[in-house]
Amino acid sequence: MSHSRFHDLNLSNATLIFADILVLFSIFTLSLVGIGYFSAISLPHYGDATFFIHLILYTLPLQVALLAVGLYNEKLRENFNGIAVRLIVALILAYVLASGFYFILPIPYLPGLSRELIFFLTFMGLMASRFVAISNNYEKIGQVRVLVIGAGERASLIEKCMRRKADRVHVDLYGYVKIEGDSSQHTPKGTKFELDCPLNEFVSKHKIEEIVIAADERRGNLPVDSLFNCKLEGVLITDIIDFIERETGQIAVTHIYPSWVIYNDKKPASFIAKTLNWLFNSSVAVLILLFCWPLILFAILFIKLEDGISSPILYSQQRIGLKGKPFKIYKFRSMSLDAEKDGIKWAEKADPRITRVGHYLRKYRIDELPQLFNVFRGDMCFVGPRPERPHFSEQFEESIPYYNHRHNVKPGLTGWAQLKYPYGCGKEDAIEKLKFDLYYIKHRSFILDLLILVRTSEIVLFGKGR
Repeated sequence: MSHSRFHDLNLSNATLIFADILVLFSIFTLSLVGIGYFSAISLPHYGDATFFIHLILYTLPLQVALLAVGLYNEKLRENFNGIAVRLIVALILAYVLASGFYFILPIPYLPGLSRELIFFLTFMGLMASRFVAISNNYEKIGQVRVLVIGAGERASLIEKCMRRKADRVHVDLYGYVKIEGDSSQHTPKGTKFELDCPLNEFVSKHKIEEIVIAADERRGNLPVDSLFNCKLEGVLITDIIDFIERETGQIAVTHIYPSWVIYNDKKPASFIAKTLNWLFNSSVAVLILLFCWPLILFAILFIKLEDGISSPILYSQQRIGLKGKPFKIYKFRSMSLDAEKDGIKWAEKADPRITRVGHYLRKYRIDELPQLFNVFRGDMCFVGPRPERPHFSEQFEESIPYYNHRHNVKPGLTGWAQLKYPYGCGKEDAIEKLKFDLYYIKHRSFILDLLILVRTSEIVLFGKGR
Protein backbone atom coordinates (compact mmCIF):
# COMPACT_ATOMS: atom_id res chain seq x y z
CA MET A 1 0.00 0.00 0.00
CA SER A 2 1.34 3.44 -0.89
CA HIS A 3 0.12 6.83 0.19
CA SER A 4 2.67 8.93 -1.70
CA ARG A 5 1.52 12.04 -3.51
CA PHE A 6 2.85 14.79 -5.73
CA HIS A 7 3.36 17.57 -3.19
CA ASP A 8 -0.15 18.91 -2.39
CA LEU A 9 -1.91 16.68 -4.94
CA ASN A 10 -3.85 13.89 -3.23
CA LEU A 11 -6.93 11.77 -3.80
CA SER A 12 -9.37 14.42 -2.54
CA ASN A 13 -8.31 17.29 -4.81
CA ALA A 14 -7.54 14.87 -7.66
CA THR A 15 -11.19 13.79 -7.42
CA LEU A 16 -12.28 17.44 -7.49
CA ILE A 17 -10.10 18.13 -10.54
CA PHE A 18 -11.60 15.13 -12.34
CA ALA A 19 -15.13 16.24 -11.41
CA ASP A 20 -14.42 19.75 -12.71
CA ILE A 21 -13.11 18.36 -16.01
CA LEU A 22 -16.34 16.38 -16.41
CA VAL A 23 -18.40 19.50 -15.62
CA LEU A 24 -16.42 21.62 -18.10
CA PHE A 25 -16.65 18.99 -20.84
CA SER A 26 -20.41 18.63 -20.31
CA ILE A 27 -21.05 22.39 -20.28
CA PHE A 28 -18.95 23.00 -23.39
CA THR A 29 -20.51 20.14 -25.37
CA LEU A 30 -24.12 20.83 -24.37
CA SER A 31 -23.70 24.58 -24.87
CA LEU A 32 -22.46 24.18 -28.46
CA VAL A 33 -25.28 21.71 -29.20
CA GLY A 34 -27.90 24.04 -27.67
CA ILE A 35 -26.60 27.22 -29.32
CA GLY A 36 -26.37 25.47 -32.69
CA TYR A 37 -29.91 24.07 -32.34
CA PHE A 38 -31.65 27.32 -31.32
CA SER A 39 -29.75 29.65 -33.65
CA ALA A 40 -28.40 29.76 -37.17
CA ILE A 41 -24.79 30.11 -35.94
CA SER A 42 -22.39 27.53 -37.38
CA LEU A 43 -20.42 25.94 -34.53
CA PRO A 44 -17.93 23.05 -34.32
CA HIS A 45 -19.58 19.63 -33.98
CA TYR A 46 -18.58 16.97 -31.47
CA GLY A 47 -15.96 14.73 -33.08
CA ASP A 48 -14.48 17.43 -35.31
CA ALA A 49 -10.84 18.37 -34.84
CA THR A 50 -11.82 22.03 -34.32
CA PHE A 51 -14.20 20.97 -31.53
CA PHE A 52 -11.39 19.42 -29.51
CA ILE A 53 -9.07 22.37 -30.17
CA HIS A 54 -11.70 24.78 -28.81
CA LEU A 55 -12.37 22.39 -25.91
CA ILE A 56 -8.67 22.44 -24.92
CA LEU A 57 -8.50 26.24 -25.26
CA TYR A 58 -11.50 26.43 -22.93
CA THR A 59 -10.58 23.75 -20.38
CA LEU A 60 -6.82 24.24 -19.94
CA PRO A 61 -6.90 27.96 -19.04
CA LEU A 62 -9.77 27.30 -16.62
CA GLN A 63 -7.91 24.48 -14.85
CA VAL A 64 -4.79 26.64 -14.49
CA ALA A 65 -6.86 29.60 -13.23
CA LEU A 66 -8.72 27.45 -10.67
CA LEU A 67 -5.36 26.24 -9.35
CA ALA A 68 -3.98 29.81 -9.35
CA VAL A 69 -6.77 31.17 -7.12
CA GLY A 70 -6.54 28.32 -4.61
CA LEU A 71 -9.73 26.45 -5.48
CA TYR A 72 -7.93 23.09 -5.46
CA ASN A 73 -6.65 23.64 -1.93
CA GLU A 74 -8.86 21.51 0.32
CA LYS A 75 -7.51 23.42 3.33
CA LEU A 76 -8.89 26.71 1.98
CA ARG A 77 -10.92 28.46 4.68
CA GLU A 78 -13.60 30.29 2.67
CA ASN A 79 -17.39 30.40 2.81
CA PHE A 80 -19.45 30.12 -0.38
CA ASN A 81 -19.30 33.89 -0.94
CA GLY A 82 -15.51 33.72 -0.83
CA ILE A 83 -15.50 30.75 -3.20
CA ALA A 84 -17.80 32.64 -5.59
CA VAL A 85 -15.40 35.62 -5.61
CA ARG A 86 -12.42 33.36 -6.29
CA LEU A 87 -14.34 31.59 -9.04
CA ILE A 88 -15.19 34.90 -10.73
CA VAL A 89 -11.51 35.89 -10.59
CA ALA A 90 -10.58 32.49 -12.06
CA LEU A 91 -13.07 32.92 -14.92
CA ILE A 92 -11.68 36.39 -15.73
CA LEU A 93 -8.12 35.03 -15.72
CA ALA A 94 -9.13 32.07 -17.89
CA TYR A 95 -10.97 34.37 -20.34
CA VAL A 96 -7.90 36.60 -20.71
CA LEU A 97 -5.57 33.60 -21.04
CA ALA A 98 -7.81 31.91 -23.63
CA SER A 99 -8.07 35.17 -25.58
CA GLY A 100 -4.27 35.30 -25.65
CA PHE A 101 -4.13 31.79 -27.10
CA TYR A 102 -6.70 32.69 -29.76
CA PHE A 103 -4.69 35.82 -30.60
CA ILE A 104 -1.46 33.83 -31.05
CA LEU A 105 -2.87 30.73 -32.77
CA PRO A 106 -4.46 30.80 -36.26
CA ILE A 107 -7.84 29.72 -34.87
CA PRO A 108 -10.97 31.90 -35.12
CA TYR A 109 -13.02 32.79 -32.01
CA LEU A 110 -16.30 31.03 -31.45
CA PRO A 111 -18.90 33.20 -33.24
CA GLY A 112 -21.46 35.46 -31.58
CA LEU A 113 -21.72 35.50 -27.80
CA SER A 114 -20.98 31.79 -27.56
CA ARG A 115 -17.90 32.19 -25.37
CA GLU A 116 -19.58 34.61 -22.97
CA LEU A 117 -22.59 32.30 -22.57
CA ILE A 118 -20.34 29.27 -22.02
CA PHE A 119 -18.36 31.11 -19.32
CA PHE A 120 -21.59 32.13 -17.55
CA LEU A 121 -22.81 28.53 -17.57
CA THR A 122 -19.35 27.48 -16.36
CA PHE A 123 -19.70 29.70 -13.30
CA MET A 124 -23.05 28.11 -12.45
CA GLY A 125 -21.77 24.59 -13.07
CA LEU A 126 -18.59 24.97 -11.02
CA MET A 127 -20.45 26.60 -8.13
CA ALA A 128 -22.85 23.64 -8.13
CA SER A 129 -19.99 21.12 -8.19
CA ARG A 130 -18.24 22.96 -5.31
CA PHE A 131 -21.47 22.92 -3.28
CA VAL A 132 -21.84 19.15 -3.78
CA ALA A 133 -18.16 18.51 -3.01
CA ILE A 134 -18.06 20.59 0.19
CA SER A 135 -21.43 19.33 1.40
CA ASN A 136 -20.12 15.76 1.13
CA ASN A 137 -16.75 16.49 2.83
CA TYR A 138 -14.77 15.71 -0.31
CA GLU A 139 -11.53 16.59 1.51
CA LYS A 140 -11.84 13.33 3.49
CA ILE A 141 -11.69 11.16 0.37
CA GLY A 142 -8.72 8.83 0.74
CA GLN A 143 -8.35 9.54 4.46
CA VAL A 144 -5.98 7.05 6.10
CA ARG A 145 -6.29 5.60 9.61
CA VAL A 146 -2.92 6.10 11.32
CA LEU A 147 -1.38 4.63 14.46
CA VAL A 148 1.73 6.27 15.93
CA ILE A 149 4.35 4.13 17.66
CA GLY A 150 5.74 6.37 20.37
CA ALA A 151 4.19 8.98 22.66
CA GLY A 152 7.12 11.26 23.45
CA GLU A 153 9.00 14.19 21.94
CA ARG A 154 9.19 12.91 18.34
CA ALA A 155 5.50 11.95 18.39
CA SER A 156 4.64 15.48 19.55
CA LEU A 157 5.89 16.72 16.14
CA ILE A 158 2.45 15.81 14.76
CA GLU A 159 0.81 18.18 17.21
CA LYS A 160 3.35 20.96 16.54
CA CYS A 161 3.32 20.73 12.75
CA MET A 162 -0.34 19.76 12.25
CA ARG A 163 -2.12 21.89 14.85
CA ARG A 164 -5.22 22.80 12.86
CA LYS A 165 -8.02 20.42 12.01
CA ALA A 166 -7.49 21.37 8.35
CA ASP A 167 -3.92 20.03 8.57
CA ARG A 168 -5.26 16.55 9.35
CA VAL A 169 -7.95 16.19 6.70
CA HIS A 170 -6.06 13.30 5.07
CA VAL A 171 -5.36 11.53 8.35
CA ASP A 172 -7.60 9.73 10.85
CA LEU A 173 -5.20 9.71 13.82
CA TYR A 174 -6.27 6.68 15.85
CA GLY A 175 -3.81 7.22 18.71
CA TYR A 176 -0.32 6.75 20.13
CA VAL A 177 1.28 3.58 21.45
CA LYS A 178 3.50 4.13 24.50
CA ILE A 179 6.86 2.39 24.43
CA GLU A 180 10.00 2.36 26.55
CA GLY A 181 12.37 5.30 26.10
CA ASP A 182 9.72 7.92 25.28
CA SER A 183 10.26 11.36 26.75
CA SER A 184 7.95 12.17 29.64
CA GLN A 185 8.45 15.94 29.25
CA HIS A 186 6.98 16.19 25.74
CA THR A 187 3.88 14.10 25.20
CA PRO A 188 1.28 14.67 22.47
CA LYS A 189 -2.40 15.15 23.15
CA GLY A 190 -4.67 12.36 22.04
CA THR A 191 -5.54 8.76 22.82
CA LYS A 192 -2.62 6.69 24.15
CA PHE A 193 -2.47 2.91 24.27
CA GLU A 194 -0.46 0.37 26.20
CA LEU A 195 -0.73 -2.78 24.12
CA ASP A 196 -1.88 -6.01 25.79
CA CYS A 197 -1.54 -8.02 22.57
CA PRO A 198 0.93 -8.21 19.64
CA LEU A 199 0.99 -5.03 17.55
CA ASN A 200 -0.07 -6.80 14.34
CA GLU A 201 -3.20 -8.14 16.08
CA PHE A 202 -4.06 -4.64 17.37
CA VAL A 203 -3.54 -3.18 13.89
CA SER A 204 -5.74 -5.82 12.24
CA LYS A 205 -8.48 -5.46 14.87
CA HIS A 206 -8.71 -1.67 14.55
CA LYS A 207 -8.21 -1.54 10.76
CA ILE A 208 -5.05 0.56 10.89
CA GLU A 209 -3.76 1.43 7.39
CA GLU A 210 -0.51 3.18 8.29
CA ILE A 211 1.95 2.99 11.19
CA VAL A 212 4.16 6.01 11.94
CA ILE A 213 7.39 5.27 13.82
CA ALA A 214 7.96 8.13 16.28
CA ALA A 215 9.90 6.46 19.10
CA ASP A 216 12.39 8.66 20.95
CA GLU A 217 14.67 5.64 21.52
CA ARG A 218 14.25 2.93 18.91
CA ARG A 219 17.08 0.58 19.76
CA GLY A 220 15.67 -2.48 21.52
CA ASN A 221 12.23 -0.88 22.01
CA LEU A 222 10.43 -1.37 18.68
CA PRO A 223 8.34 -4.54 18.12
CA VAL A 224 10.28 -5.43 14.96
CA ASP A 225 8.63 -8.83 14.34
CA SER A 226 5.12 -7.39 14.65
CA LEU A 227 6.04 -4.48 12.37
CA PHE A 228 7.34 -6.97 9.80
CA ASN A 229 4.04 -8.89 9.96
CA CYS A 230 2.09 -5.62 9.55
CA LYS A 231 4.16 -4.80 6.46
CA LEU A 232 3.39 -8.22 4.98
CA GLU A 233 -0.33 -7.54 5.53
CA GLY A 234 -0.12 -4.34 3.46
CA VAL A 235 0.14 -1.76 6.25
CA LEU A 236 2.37 1.18 5.33
CA ILE A 237 5.26 1.77 7.77
CA THR A 238 6.50 5.39 7.77
CA ASP A 239 9.12 7.28 9.73
CA ILE A 240 7.81 10.37 11.56
CA ILE A 241 10.10 12.70 9.54
CA ASP A 242 8.78 11.31 6.25
CA PHE A 243 5.20 11.45 7.54
CA ILE A 244 5.51 15.15 8.49
CA GLU A 245 7.20 15.89 5.17
CA ARG A 246 4.43 14.22 3.19
CA GLU A 247 1.50 15.70 5.10
CA THR A 248 2.77 19.26 5.62
CA GLY A 249 5.34 19.92 2.88
CA GLN A 250 8.12 20.69 5.37
CA ILE A 251 11.20 19.06 6.89
CA ALA A 252 11.35 18.77 10.68
CA VAL A 253 14.73 20.51 10.76
CA THR A 254 15.28 20.15 14.52
CA HIS A 255 14.84 16.36 14.37
CA ILE A 256 16.79 15.32 11.26
CA TYR A 257 20.28 13.87 11.27
CA PRO A 258 23.34 14.98 9.20
CA SER A 259 22.83 11.86 7.05
CA TRP A 260 19.56 13.41 5.79
CA VAL A 261 21.51 16.21 4.10
CA ILE A 262 24.13 13.81 2.73
CA TYR A 263 21.64 11.36 1.20
CA ASN A 264 19.18 13.97 -0.09
CA ASP A 265 21.60 16.40 -1.74
CA LYS A 266 20.99 16.61 -5.49
CA LYS A 267 23.59 16.32 -8.24
CA PRO A 268 24.84 19.77 -9.38
CA ALA A 269 23.10 21.02 -12.53
CA SER A 270 24.99 20.78 -15.82
CA PHE A 271 25.88 23.82 -17.92
CA ILE A 272 23.04 23.02 -20.34
CA ALA A 273 20.53 22.73 -17.46
CA LYS A 274 21.71 26.05 -16.01
CA THR A 275 21.39 27.74 -19.41
CA LEU A 276 17.88 26.36 -19.97
CA ASN A 277 16.91 27.43 -16.46
CA TRP A 278 18.13 30.98 -17.14
CA LEU A 279 16.27 31.08 -20.48
CA PHE A 280 13.06 29.91 -18.80
CA ASN A 281 13.34 32.47 -16.00
CA SER A 282 14.21 35.28 -18.42
CA SER A 283 11.27 34.38 -20.67
CA VAL A 284 8.89 34.51 -17.70
CA ALA A 285 10.41 37.86 -16.68
CA VAL A 286 9.75 39.27 -20.18
CA LEU A 287 6.12 38.08 -20.06
CA ILE A 288 5.62 39.68 -16.65
CA LEU A 289 7.12 42.94 -17.88
CA LEU A 290 4.74 42.93 -20.87
CA PHE A 291 1.74 42.59 -18.54
CA CYS A 292 2.94 44.63 -15.56
CA TRP A 293 4.57 47.72 -17.10
CA PRO A 294 1.50 49.87 -16.22
CA LEU A 295 1.90 48.83 -12.56
CA ILE A 296 5.56 49.89 -12.69
CA LEU A 297 4.57 53.32 -14.00
CA PHE A 298 1.86 53.71 -11.34
CA ALA A 299 4.31 52.67 -8.61
CA ILE A 300 6.80 55.32 -9.72
CA LEU A 301 4.07 57.97 -9.94
CA PHE A 302 2.57 57.32 -6.49
CA ILE A 303 5.95 57.10 -4.76
CA LYS A 304 6.82 60.52 -6.22
CA LEU A 305 3.42 61.97 -5.27
CA GLU A 306 3.76 60.82 -1.67
CA ASP A 307 7.41 61.66 -0.98
CA GLY A 308 8.19 64.40 -3.49
CA ILE A 309 9.57 64.60 -7.01
CA SER A 310 13.18 64.28 -5.85
CA SER A 311 12.58 61.19 -3.68
CA PRO A 312 14.22 57.92 -4.80
CA ILE A 313 11.89 55.27 -6.17
CA LEU A 314 14.27 52.33 -5.81
CA TYR A 315 16.45 51.04 -3.05
CA SER A 316 19.03 48.30 -3.05
CA GLN A 317 20.17 45.93 -0.32
CA GLN A 318 22.88 43.35 -0.10
CA ARG A 319 21.57 39.81 0.11
CA ILE A 320 23.13 36.35 0.24
CA GLY A 321 22.80 34.26 -2.91
CA LEU A 322 24.03 30.99 -4.37
CA LYS A 323 26.97 29.44 -2.45
CA GLY A 324 26.80 32.29 0.06
CA LYS A 325 27.91 34.95 -2.43
CA PRO A 326 26.48 38.46 -1.78
CA PHE A 327 24.60 40.40 -4.44
CA LYS A 328 22.47 43.54 -4.62
CA ILE A 329 18.71 43.14 -4.69
CA TYR A 330 16.45 45.90 -6.07
CA LYS A 331 12.96 46.90 -4.93
CA PHE A 332 10.56 49.78 -5.15
CA ARG A 333 11.00 51.78 -1.98
CA SER A 334 8.13 51.02 0.39
CA MET A 335 9.56 52.53 3.60
CA SER A 336 10.37 56.04 4.72
CA LEU A 337 13.73 57.52 3.72
CA ASP A 338 15.12 57.24 7.26
CA ALA A 339 13.88 53.67 7.83
CA GLU A 340 17.24 52.41 9.11
CA LYS A 341 18.58 55.50 10.86
CA ASP A 342 18.83 53.42 14.05
CA GLY A 343 20.48 50.44 12.35
CA ILE A 344 19.33 47.22 10.67
CA LYS A 345 15.92 46.02 11.84
CA TRP A 346 13.46 43.32 10.92
CA ALA A 347 10.51 44.41 8.80
CA GLU A 348 7.48 43.84 11.02
CA LYS A 349 3.94 42.92 9.99
CA ALA A 350 2.53 46.36 10.84
CA ASP A 351 5.80 48.26 10.50
CA PRO A 352 5.36 52.01 11.17
CA ARG A 353 8.23 52.73 8.75
CA ILE A 354 6.13 51.54 5.78
CA THR A 355 4.62 54.40 3.77
CA ARG A 356 0.97 54.52 2.70
CA VAL A 357 1.91 53.74 -0.90
CA GLY A 358 4.41 51.16 0.34
CA HIS A 359 1.66 49.29 2.17
CA TYR A 360 -0.09 48.49 -1.13
CA LEU A 361 3.16 47.90 -2.99
CA ARG A 362 4.11 45.24 -0.45
CA LYS A 363 0.64 43.74 -0.08
CA TYR A 364 0.36 42.97 -3.82
CA ARG A 365 4.10 42.29 -4.31
CA ILE A 366 4.49 45.23 -6.71
CA ASP A 367 7.60 46.30 -4.78
CA GLU A 368 9.29 43.08 -5.98
CA LEU A 369 9.01 43.90 -9.72
CA PRO A 370 12.49 45.54 -9.98
CA GLN A 371 13.91 42.14 -9.02
CA LEU A 372 13.17 41.07 -12.59
CA PHE A 373 16.52 42.75 -13.27
CA ASN A 374 18.13 40.34 -10.78
CA VAL A 375 16.54 37.46 -12.69
CA PHE A 376 17.93 38.71 -16.02
CA ARG A 377 21.34 39.13 -14.43
CA GLY A 378 21.29 35.57 -13.08
CA ASP A 379 21.43 36.49 -9.38
CA MET A 380 17.98 35.01 -8.73
CA CYS A 381 15.38 32.65 -10.14
CA PHE A 382 11.63 33.06 -9.89
CA VAL A 383 11.37 30.13 -7.47
CA GLY A 384 13.71 29.48 -4.56
CA PRO A 385 14.35 30.42 -0.93
CA ARG A 386 14.00 34.15 -0.31
CA PRO A 387 17.47 35.76 -0.03
CA GLU A 388 18.40 37.02 3.43
CA ARG A 389 20.52 40.00 4.47
CA PRO A 390 24.12 39.12 5.46
CA HIS A 391 23.64 40.46 8.99
CA PHE A 392 20.74 38.09 9.70
CA SER A 393 22.13 35.23 7.62
CA GLU A 394 25.30 35.09 9.77
CA GLN A 395 23.19 34.97 12.94
CA PHE A 396 21.01 32.16 11.59
CA GLU A 397 23.94 30.07 10.35
CA GLU A 398 25.38 30.12 13.87
CA SER A 399 22.14 29.24 15.69
CA ILE A 400 19.92 27.29 13.25
CA PRO A 401 21.07 23.82 12.11
CA TYR A 402 21.34 23.31 8.33
CA TYR A 403 20.49 26.95 7.62
CA ASN A 404 23.38 27.33 5.16
CA HIS A 405 21.95 24.40 3.15
CA ARG A 406 19.46 26.86 1.60
CA HIS A 407 22.41 28.56 -0.14
CA ASN A 408 22.87 25.47 -2.32
CA VAL A 409 20.25 26.83 -4.74
CA LYS A 410 19.67 30.28 -6.19
CA PRO A 411 17.30 32.49 -4.19
CA GLY A 412 13.91 33.29 -5.68
CA LEU A 413 11.22 35.94 -5.92
CA THR A 414 8.78 33.41 -4.52
CA GLY A 415 9.09 29.96 -3.02
CA TRP A 416 7.47 27.00 -1.28
CA ALA A 417 7.86 28.74 2.09
CA GLN A 418 5.97 31.79 0.81
CA LEU A 419 3.05 29.54 -0.19
CA LYS A 420 2.95 27.52 3.00
CA TYR A 421 3.93 29.93 5.79
CA PRO A 422 2.53 33.40 6.63
CA TYR A 423 4.71 36.49 6.81
CA GLY A 424 6.96 36.55 9.86
CA CYS A 425 10.21 37.89 11.22
CA GLY A 426 12.78 36.76 13.74
CA LYS A 427 14.60 33.54 14.49
CA GLU A 428 11.52 31.37 15.15
CA ASP A 429 9.98 32.33 11.82
CA ALA A 430 13.33 31.73 10.10
CA ILE A 431 13.33 28.18 11.50
CA GLU A 432 9.77 27.57 10.30
CA LYS A 433 10.53 28.89 6.81
CA LEU A 434 13.71 26.81 6.65
CA LYS A 435 11.58 23.68 7.08
CA PHE A 436 9.75 24.51 3.85
CA ASP A 437 12.91 25.67 2.06
CA LEU A 438 14.59 22.32 2.79
CA TYR A 439 11.53 20.52 1.42
CA TYR A 440 11.81 22.57 -1.79
CA ILE A 441 15.56 21.93 -2.08
CA LYS A 442 15.00 18.19 -1.70
CA HIS A 443 12.16 18.00 -4.25
CA ARG A 444 12.98 20.87 -6.60
CA SER A 445 12.09 20.25 -10.22
CA PHE A 446 10.74 22.14 -13.21
CA ILE A 447 7.21 20.89 -12.52
CA LEU A 448 7.35 21.96 -8.87
CA ASP A 449 8.62 25.40 -9.96
CA LEU A 450 5.64 25.73 -12.32
CA LEU A 451 3.26 24.69 -9.53
CA ILE A 452 4.73 27.32 -7.17
CA LEU A 453 4.61 30.03 -9.87
CA VAL A 454 0.95 29.33 -10.61
CA ARG A 455 -0.04 29.18 -6.94
CA THR A 456 1.83 32.42 -6.20
CA SER A 457 -0.92 34.13 -8.19
CA GLU A 458 -3.25 33.56 -5.22
CA ILE A 459 -0.88 35.48 -2.92
CA VAL A 460 -0.64 38.39 -5.38
CA LEU A 461 -4.32 38.56 -6.35
CA PHE A 462 -5.70 38.33 -2.81
CA GLY A 463 -2.93 40.23 -1.03
CA LYS A 464 -1.90 37.32 1.18
CA GLY A 465 1.41 37.45 3.04
CA ARG A 466 3.86 40.12 2.05
